[in-house]
Amino acid sequence: MQAAGAAVFAHGQADAEEKRLQIAGREVEIQLAPVSAYTFRLSVVPIQDGKAAELSSDGSLVERSWAAPAAKLREAFRKQTVKLGALRVKVTLDPLTFAVETYSGELVQQLKIDNESGSVTFATLSVPILGLGEGGPQFDRRGSTDRMRSGQGGYQLRTHGGRVPIPWLIGTSGWAMFFHQPFGTFDFTGAESSFHPASPAAALPLDIFVVASRDPQTIMSEYAGLTGHPELPPLWSLGYQQSHRTLAGPEQLLEEARTFREKKLPCDAMIYLGTGFCPSGWNTNNGEFQFNQKVFPDPKAIFEQLHQEHFKVALHVVIKARAMHGTVHDACDPKQPVEEQPSCYWAEHRDIFSLGVDGWWPDEGDPLNIASRLVRNRMYWEGPQLDRPNERPYALHRNGYAGMQRYASFLWSGDVYSTWETLRTHIPIAVNTGLTGIPYWGTDIGGFVPTKEFTAELYVRWFQFGAFCPLFRSHGRNWTLRLPWGWNTGDSGPLEINNYNGAALPDASELHNAQVEPICRKYLDLRYRMLPYLYSAVRECTVSGLPVMRGLWLHYPDDPAAVARADEYLWGRDILVAPVTEQGTASRRIYLPRGVWYDFWTNERQDGGREIPRDVDLETMPLYVRAGAILPLGPVKQYTGEQVNEPLTFSIYPGADGSFLLYEDDGSSFNYRKGEWMGIEMNWSDRQRLLRLTLAKGSRMLPPSRRDLVVKLGDATRRVVFDGHPVEVRF
Repeated sequence: MQAAGAAVFAHGQADAEEKRLQIAGREVEIQLAPVSAYTFRLSVVPIQDGKAAELSSDGSLVERSWAAPAAKLREAFRKQTVKLGALRVKVTLDPLTFAVETYSGELVQQLKIDNESGSVTFATLSVPILGLGEGGPQFDRRGSTDRMRSGQGGYQLRTHGGRVPIPWLIGTSGWAMFFHQPFGTFDFTGAESSFHPASPAAALPLDIFVVASRDPQTIMSEYAGLTGHPELPPLWSLGYQQSHRTLAGPEQLLEEARTFREKKLPCDAMIYLGTGFCPSGWNTNNGEFQFNQKVFPDPKAIFEQLHQEHFKVALHVVIKARAMHGTVHDACDPKQPVEEQPSCYWAEHRDIFSLGVDGWWPDEGDPLNIASRLVRNRMYWEGPQLDRPNERPYALHRNGYAGMQRYASFLWSGDVYSTWETLRTHIPIAVNTGLTGIPYWGTDIGGFVPTKEFTAELYVRWFQFGAFCPLFRSHGRNWTLRLPWGWNTGDSGPLEINNYNGAALPDASELHNAQVEPICRKYLDLRYRMLPYLYSAVRECTVSGLPVMRGLWLHYPDDPAAVARADEYLWGRDILVAPVTEQGTASRRIYLPRGVWYDFWTNERQDGGREIPRDVDLETMPLYVRAGAILPLGPVKQYTGEQVNEPLTFSIYPGADGSFLLYEDDGSSFNYRKGEWMGIEMNWSDRQRLLRLTLAKGSRMLPPSRRDLVVKLGDATRRVVFDGHPVEVRF
């Protein structure tokens, strides 16, 4: 059977009983269509008036359709083998089974569809199953049942945060599946895993994309091909963001900003919560678009002052609608509810936006269905571009779905509690969120709801973790304790511990801790020094689909210990991050995958493929750098756009060959799409002790046209000038 054909089996085998195929009591057509060499689409659609029903879209897929089916099956058959790209699918009846094999005959996955209920079973195998969006049971999904409930009521909000369920599951043995339709429950508790639609009536159409590859990076690339590659956010969104819940007035508002600059604590954005969520927010009431005159008597003037101090401003907004449809480019229908139409609803933002607002924090929206969530994500991407067409928007969402990455949507984990268990749980949550195609993720540093466990130690450990999340933002009740200097003032801020069971103020003895601020400064400085590395990793994400926070499986799929590790992750390709999540601990056990690794803080060399102990004091979160890495570090900045006349330093970690693409653009516009970007390709030959620098294809030198660079290998230092022509640096 030809993969590019559309063969229709109108008659079964000669010795097979001729009958129509039925699933969940309805006549169906089975369609098998190639998507790529590694991905195919399995669709079971009802037949209506002799025609197969069209598959609808919820907005998650990049394309509405791919290649024509290679096979359409409506009647009984004995056995069929369908070639789909580099895969073969063997289809048999009773039960309806799809065995997915490589061309060499290796069985990758096997799906069975129950004729009565439409449920799907598939092989669990003996390796972790990852993905499935933000939240839910962690880390390996095996052994759990997930109803895929969205929102803050989805699953154990206190510790696991809000749930953004996405039916993209990854079998770390070399397969993945995206259940496009219908939505339902996953059960991973049995010898076989299963997917159950809400009811037999809701079982059709069934639409599944199946990916088979031993290469994790191919799997992630295939998912990006289905749901979209991430868009590039503004550079400032990768700096530190300070959230404020309660402000007494404009004097306090501006004083907080000045304090950051006076103390030389790097910060890029001030975020202001809305009234109704706190005693004194930016607006008059929850969901309204008028300024609270007590806090913002002259918002334009205040925004200008903040901008003069090089702060961006983001405002918190909520939505009360339970559905959204359309885009900002549609005509506004005055007969329909305003909040349900992006064209009408965005118009309510535009006057405020024109005063100098730089970004938005769209909160709530739990009742929105899948399509509506994506409409909202899209609105905050396309709406700002109506007025600022060459400025990358910023929006921090609580809800979304597969495809939200196409709108550069940031996501945070919701109203979690300030406990050690919450911090521990959020490491695997970060990994699974990233593996589900959502790269711009973070938490309320310190946890949103303070408890008796909320100590200076917990805040410091959470801050260290936050410095290695794409979203680096502190927020929570009793908001003074979310300031880097807030733990040494004797004051926890306005009391906000009502409405949450288990909420409590920290012990008063915790509020005079002089250690917190310098440790926060250390990690703020490090974050800003690492921006060249981080921004390059973010750009790679937009091209490859690889997240910034990476489960070890992505680069060490043949190492079972690495694949199963849930308490550490890779930051880009080269840095291993091991947050400290145990109270009072003096040591942290760390698994280093194969190869040579270097302690970032001490430069001590360690052989990988084993677990090691690492002593930790309060100011140390273990970081290890892979041999072969070329790590760029910039100067300390007070904000991402600050011009500091110091060269970039590239540290080479010997022991293996390596490469790195340093990416740079103006950080704010879409001009990079027109070739206005610079890429410096760096290749290290460990045997030759030679580093080669070349200008990346398709890029050009950005001002200044001559770059002074410092290259380090251990104690040896070389100073070079790069002007776009190849340069070799030998040690």
